[in-house]
Amino acid sequence: MLRKKTNGVARRAGIETQSTKGTMDRRSFLRGSGLTIGGLTAIAATGGTVTAANAQEAVNSAVKTVKSVCTHCSVGCTVIAEVDNGVWTGQEPGWDSPFNLGSHCAKGASVREHAHGERRLRYPMKRENGEWVRISWDQAINEIGDQMMSIREESGPDSVYWLGSAKHNNEQAYLFRKFAAYWGTNNVDHQARICHSTTVAGVANTWGYGAMTNSYNDIHKSKAIFIIGGNPAEAHPVSLLHVLKAKEENNAPLIVCDPRFTRTAAHADEYVRFRPGSDVALVWGILWHIFENGWEDEEFIRTRVWGMDQIRDEVKKWDPEEVERVTGTPGSQLERVARTLANNRPGTVIWCMGGTQHTNGNNNTRAYCILQLALGNMGTAGGGTNIFRGHDNVQGATDLGVLADTLPGYYGLSDGAWAHWARVWEEDIDWLKGRFSEAAFGDTSMMNLNGIPVSRWIDGVLEDSENIDQPDNTRAMVLWGHAPNSQTRQKEMKTAMEKLDLMVVVDPYPTVSAVLQDRTDGVYLLPACTQFETRGSVTASNRSLQWRDKVVEPLFESLPDHTIIAKFSEKFGFHDKIFRNIAIDDGGEPNVEDITREFNRGMWTIGYTGQSPERMKMHMANQHTFDKTSLRAVGGPADGDYYGLPWPSWGTAEMNHPGTANLYDMSLPVAEGGLTFRARFGVERDGDNLLAEGVYSVGSEIEDGYPEFTMQMLIDLGWDGDLTPYERAVIEWVSGFRDTRPGTEEVGETSQTGEIPSDYSDKVGGVNWKTDLSGGIQRVAIAHGCAPFGNAKARAVVWTFPDPVPLHREPLYSNRRDLVADYPTYDDRKFWRVPTLYKSIQENDFSEDYPIILTSGRLVEYEGGGDETRSNPWLAELQQDMFVEINTRDANNLGVREGADVWVEGPEGGKVKVKAMITERVGAGVAFMPFHFGGHLEGVDLRDKYPDGADPYVLGESTNTAQTYGYDSVTQMQETKATLCKIWTA
Repeated sequence: MLRKKTNGVARRAGIETQSTKGTMDRRSFLRGSGLTIGGLTAIAATGGTVTAANAQEAVNSAVKTVKSVCTHCSVGCTVIAEVDNGVWTGQEPGWDSPFNLGSHCAKGASVREHAHGERRLRYPMKRENGEWVRISWDQAINEIGDQMMSIREESGPDSVYWLGSAKHNNEQAYLFRKFAAYWGTNNVDHQARICHSTTVAGVANTWGYGAMTNSYNDIHKSKAIFIIGGNPAEAHPVSLLHVLKAKEENNAPLIVCDPRFTRTAAHADEYVRFRPGSDVALVWGILWHIFENGWEDEEFIRTRVWGMDQIRDEVKKWDPEEVERVTGTPGSQLERVARTLANNRPGTVIWCMGGTQHTNGNNNTRAYCILQLALGNMGTAGGGTNIFRGHDNVQGATDLGVLADTLPGYYGLSDGAWAHWARVWEEDIDWLKGRFSEAAFGDTSMMNLNGIPVSRWIDGVLEDSENIDQPDNTRAMVLWGHAPNSQTRQKEMKTAMEKLDLMVVVDPYPTVSAVLQDRTDGVYLLPACTQFETRGSVTASNRSLQWRDKVVEPLFESLPDHTIIAKFSEKFGFHDKIFRNIAIDDGGEPNVEDITREFNRGMWTIGYTGQSPERMKMHMANQHTFDKTSLRAVGGPADGDYYGLPWPSWGTAEMNHPGTANLYDMSLPVAEGGLTFRARFGVERDGDNLLAEGVYSVGSEIEDGYPEFTMQMLIDLGWDGDLTPYERAVIEWVSGFRDTRPGTEEVGETSQTGEIPSDYSDKVGGVNWKTDLSGGIQRVAIAHGCAPFGNAKARAVVWTFPDPVPLHREPLYSNRRDLVADYPTYDDRKFWRVPTLYKSIQENDFSEDYPIILTSGRLVEYEGGGDETRSNPWLAELQQDMFVEINTRDANNLGVREGADVWVEGPEGGKVKVKAMITERVGAGVAFMPFHFGGHLEGVDLRDKYPDGADPYVLGESTNTAQTYGYDSVTQMQETKATLCKIWTA
């Protein structure tokens, strides 16, 4: 739809002044406020924006300004919306935000169009006799609800799949997972499965929490920066401000490891090109030099790391010759990288989906962690693993439990986890159990069994029912804020969509879901509003929570996601139960602040308990008081807090914990944001001590390692007397020692005085820091200088994973048959309810017909599946064609010219027709495609299948049509970075 790029200048709507109620154009307004035409010309020439102080005051008096947060990547940039009589008329970046410091990338600069976009869904619709028909909300909820309840009755609750979103705010994400529990299924998931689930698994199983350890801002203190499988210059552009600050101010060498010479690599002091899928071999090659030269931090390893000797044994196998054979990277270069990292500490390691989206992605992420442990770069400012997340709330949605294997706060699916959340919800646990299917697989009931991950929902539909661990196939699919073109196996997805009884798409824009299938009925499109039309909290990649205020009321007939959840809850008959502690505001909208307070009452595991709505709003209103590097407030109402109260913010909001800027930093008291490594894996293994050796947080009264805190531990230490009567009463109730839940009113004398029953410890002692709803155990532990979760060693070896020591394994589709023989994949097996193939695919040699390695990644112009950004004219104009990057040598051998149409086909038969870009960015034998496009399928333009006026401006083939089967051995992460293809001219 877009052809010619314009040289015109974008102009804002006129700004209405309160005094005259007239309008003037922005140029006249700024001129009158003291900026000259010359100044405006200079601004236009540099592409920036400058607002003088007196002009800003005038703007604030003329229009209402509202603070929100960009809805694209995870940096968390503040957007200042200018709203005139309910209309969003303009925007500025947040100058006071510690994250974006007055900057925006192209996507952030155009988010107003996301809300006001002309291509949005405007009202509910359904497919009827092959046509899109407008319907009412009541009709949609009733028809969808009736069909779902019929499916539930016939096939059980697991036959309806509730696919959530990284675009939900925290409150909506929490409510979505709670809703799935009340429906009675663990078939619930979101985008984190296919972007960073291998990160969460790998990192959490190394030192306790599966999240970014430091922050974008903390990179300012790094003396070296190591980026692998990430391209922040395009994927998270504002983050590069923080990287370049360290590079320039600290003279910190920037090392970028990537199969492709990216825009980030262009800034590198050392660019390391390596073969896609060989990350473990590359990292072990670096560690080989570190161990050979004695550059490791021996004292850090001795006191804070378990299993490094087993890592040494594996690394010995990876001498420079073998590393070069597997990765293609010269040993001399890796020796230089190792020396650079050893000589410039602390250094930070940054990774993104280039490292995660592999069949052995969990091995990659653990290898990155082990590199940092060997160098002693953990638990220190300027160090850590800074994992850049891709969506604005993919961290929060993961934390809040929109996952097939956990409840909010990573509590898992055990009986104890369900009992904890039933207490938070004040729900009858037996009623909750009754919502789930009575079926069991092995010794595991459906309530305790991991659901099907979103990466495998296709197989939940297409696999024979006797081969999946649930009573029946998936028959209804709800795609709520999810772009299906971001997933592999598009042709099989099309088949699965057409086999479903019912498909429901909930989104501000019609996703590729609306057009990928050829259904004539059974498809519903429900218009959700954007995050600018509601309010709530959102968690940036660094674990900081920020509060979005509502910019405008929902446009057209769109509704907030939590209101839609409420409508379905009412239809299904559990509205009063799910909202028993949540008020319902006008229009049937659940009160957002009430939802926040409810998850505050339950998420003790990761410290989502101290961030009350009031504290978050206060931080947003006082952004200017926070230091731009440490993130700590210097004076002001938030004095001493870290910006956004990055979790864990321990205890209750009244405890006023400042949040934790850098995880595992023992140089600070726990009360001020310090932490040890988490004692998550027991106290010993094979006779070895798993607790820290003689090291502890500043101010700790236990001057050694210690396990996680329980009530019994408080009793043994004599610290239980520090509990208030109310805290003790709650602990007694949680344990079952008390029959009734204590109220918040003053609790009288309890069993702590007088004669204590002989079985008191047996009953009460098992309550721990994660299940104590009073927060008393956390409060007392911290008062004595201790981390509630214990003080342990990080573990370099994860004995519960298929590969306890991270191993290199060849991708399923590898063109290196010599390496397949030496480094084979896993045996086929069933996990996450579905059969999963490994060896049976890899044993076939596809390399002769499909000789080129195919990888994929992001562009700066678009985000995710691209439906929103390709519907934005300002962004769509910048990149109008889907393309494949081909190395010059390969292009010449194939007879492909720049800009020509080519076919790219994968070994499973999917093919795409795209433009050829001839470039040295990719090495010979490697091709790259972005994954933001959709709306074409194998050369066919599907534009006419969209509802009228709701088709994105730019359509294109999805790289995932040509991508292939392959899933991580722990999390079912899809493999998109290392498959094979062939290319020929169209």
